[in-house]
Amino acid sequence: MSAITHDLPRAAVNARLIGLIATAAIALGVLLSGFVIREPAPYEIYMAGLIATWSLFGLRIPRAISPLVVLLVVFNLGGMISMTQMADLGGTPLYLAVSLFLAFTAIFFAAVTSSDPKLYSVIFLSWIASAVVTSLLGILGYFGVLPGAEMFTKYGRAAGAFQDPNVFGPFLALPGIYLLHRLLTGSMARAPLYAAPLLIITGGIFLSFSRGAWGLFAASAVLLTGSLFLQSNSGRFRMRIVLMTLAAVSLLAAALIIALQIPSIAELFTSRAQLVQEYDGARLGRFARYVIGFLLAMEKPLGIGPLVFGQIYGEDTHDIWLKALLDYGWLGFATYLLLIVWTVAAGFRILLRDRPWQPYLLSAYVVFLGHVALGTVIDTDHWRHFYLLLGLIWGAIALEARHQRRAS
Repeated sequence: MSAITHDLPRAAVNARLIGLIATAAIALGVLLSGFVIREPAPYEIYMAGLIATWSLFGLRIPRAISPLVVLLVVFNLGGMISMTQMADLGGTPLYLAVSLFLAFTAIFFAAVTSSDPKLYSVIFLSWIASAVVTSLLGILGYFGVLPGAEMFTKYGRAAGAFQDPNVFGPFLALPGIYLLHRLLTGSMARAPLYAAPLLIITGGIFLSFSRGAWGLFAASAVLLTGSLFLQSNSGRFRMRIVLMTLAAVSLLAAALIIALQIPSIAELFTSRAQLVQEYDGARLGRFARYVIGFLLAMEKPLGIGPLVFGQIYGEDTHDIWLKALLDYGWLGFATYLLLIVWTVAAGFRILLRDRPWQPYLLSAYVVFLGHVALGTVIDTDHWRHFYLLLGLIWGAIALEARHQRRAS
């Protein structure tokens, strides 16, 4: 009997140690998502090993996220069918392998967060840390403070530890929005803890000079503020939101005015702030390729093969819906559309319910909506953080389903 009681504390310690290691492993994976200067990035290699290890030790996929699993698998099946239309496969198998891998990351994050909602805080804190570091790299690189600063800039714009400023900027949206949530709802004594990293992140978004990132962050901030305003019945809290929003807008406006006093920033800002760029309205610009691609997709129900459109016309589709049609066929497009609609509808149904994970769901949801809109002007097909957002929302959907089962 004494031997059994002696082993109980040891078993508890071992279980706690395993839990800490597992939590740290997930935190490291999210942290690595902000460093994608070259491909394959450390994130891919690490997450492939992490998912494989977790699967060996009993990764449980709850029934509530089975629609996510099925839709992502069928979407990639559409890409494999589309590949059969190609005369020269080239790097297509690798491209589709990455697509399938990213789908697995969404399923993985949905599964682990649904099994332990405390992982939401770990994931968000890791994402904030990653965003702050990569933002600082982009900001310091933009101003030439760092040796080899050109590594952290592209086309005269801050890119952080990313290959493209147009991916760097949107990556920063979720941590920025969550910090804004904490700033609006947290105690005033802790406000500086949220304001300092938020200032760094918004600086990174601004210096990315990505119109998509600017619009994404602004729209997500409006949706977040509106949701918090509607969720609360407290007049005092609503007044606080109004006052802090006015203060935040005033500070951002002041910071923008100061930044525009720097000639290089003012010149690039004026150029990038134009709604239609030269490469949008040119004869074979972005808008013309939309029409060409759509007409081509109507003739090719199986698709034309991943990346083929870019090889023909020199530029890719820059539209996730058109990319789904051409690269994944009608099957892939229908599946992707259903996935987005299902995610938006199921997430909206539980969005404002009072749950411990609700702040994380709300932040991820408004940023996800922004990414859906952003997908109409850019390809989000292989954005790692998009699949992470997808997993976070479906994790909350599964948690709510379990909560309802227990309540009934």
